[in-house]
Amino acid sequence: MIIKEHGIGITLKRAEQTLFVEIAMVGKLTHEDYELFVPMIDNAMKNTPDMKMNMLFDMRELDGWELQAGWDDFKFGLNHRSDFAKLALVGNRKWQEISAKLSNWFVGGETRYFEDKTEAIEWLYR
Repeated sequence: MIIKEHGIGITLKRAEQTLFVEIAMVGKLTHEDYELFVPMIDNAMKNTPDMKMNMLFDMRELDGWELQAGWDDFKFGLNHRSDFAKLALVGNRKWQEISAKLSNWFVGGETRYFEDKTEAIEWLYR
């Protein structure tokens, strides 16, 4: 039996007055994945109102989105467009690099695309 994993992993770290949110996206994301993910991020943000937030999206294992999940992702971006000081997107496909460039139009903070996760993390911590 072949099991195809999908979902969104979340890691929260603090350094001084900055909250670092790392999101690992795996497989083809569903609406149900976002129903779990969004409340967790919203809660973390609500409980740390005075902290600067930086986010890393690791998309190296992302295969894409189901239609409703794509809409959920777009809404998440719009709802939180001014909440992050820095947004690093780590990927390994041309469409991911293009989507990172497009996100600059919707995100208030600084956004950059990386193919190396270590470089992305170093940039977020600067």
